Amino acid sequence: MKDYKISIIVPVYNAEKYLKKCVDSLLDQTYRNLEILLIDDGSKDAGGKICDGYAKKDARICTVHKENGGLVSAWKKGVEVSSGQYLGFVDSDDWVDPDMVEEMAEHLTGGEWEIVASDYVLERDDGSKRFVWQELPPGEYLEREMKETVVPNLLGRENRYVAMSRCMKLISRTLIEENQKYSDPAIVVGEDSTIMLPALIDCKRLFVMDHKAYYHYRYIKESMVHKSDSRLYGNIQMLVKRVQQIVKDKFSGEEQSQRLKQVDQEAVFWMMLVLKNEARGNKKGYRRNILDICKSAEVRKLIKNTPVDIRQNANKLLYLVMKYPNHLTVSLLRGAMIWYYRKH
Repeated sequence: MKDYKISIIVPVYNAEKYLKKCVDSLLDQTYRNLEILLIDDGSKDAGGKICDGYAKKDARICTVHKENGGLVSAWKKGVEVSSGQYLGFVDSDDWVDPDMVEEMAEHLTGGEWEIVASDYVLERDDGSKRFVWQELPPGEYLEREMKETVVPNLLGRENRYVAMSRCMKLISRTLIEENQKYSDPAIVVGEDSTIMLPALIDCKRLFVMDHKAYYHYRYIKESMVHKSDSRLYGNIQMLVKRVQQIVKDKFSGEEQSQRLKQVDQEAVFWMMLVLKNEARGNKKGYRRNILDICKSAEVRKLIKNTPVDIRQNANKLLYLVMKYPNHLTVSLLRGAMIWYYRKH
């Protein structure tokens, strides 16, 4: 195995509660040619000082302090100051297994357009966990397989064919640098799609690990996607437009038309996230907001013109509300959300 330099970028914002476990898991990596970049995004807690303390103790760690600009601005800063041939990303409230980088690096070839992807474990506060595997079968996918098998299935599916997270991957530097122009700090939900979608489209070699869940994703109920947030609908609208732009830039002709239809399908599933967020967390205004959103001209046109394949019962209910927005369907959705989150 060649000794490629690998940079791991950790955006840090108000993460003092979890940061030590995250950084310690990176320092425990068995792969040695490692650069760990802690990007303090204007933390208001002790996170910045914790980062400085680690940097003083271990030469592999570099701490960068910046004004608060959000997650995207933080990892972009990390890319800017990093020096590795390959880049990896770990969020500051997550942690990884000690052999993650070494075992993933065994499948690198030195190419400028490659990604090695692994899986992850969803970790809940109550100690329960769930393993999440890539739907794409393990193995190596070269340029032809990427074009014929992988790229046509990246968008418009109920379940991801390849996880769009920038985490749990080693990514050729070129793929990130060439495509980070699509990532907008104003997009704060689904933002990883704006870097990983174009990177996967351009990728000429993808290696999917065989059910290796090295990455531990901490499920935090207080995060935006798990609580009511009035900005979510606008965020999804921005995200859809950005993904449409990526498709227009990367494809042409009939293939572009096909991919844009898949973006519309993707938009249906993203809208389900908005409805779920409202029904679950907005106790007072959920009914009015859901009806306003679903009856908007934009959503009516989307639902009328965009067929989607839905298998999951929860999504079937969300889709029912989108197709037939009325007080009865919204009440059913609200009741289902309350029941589900009491059980989980």
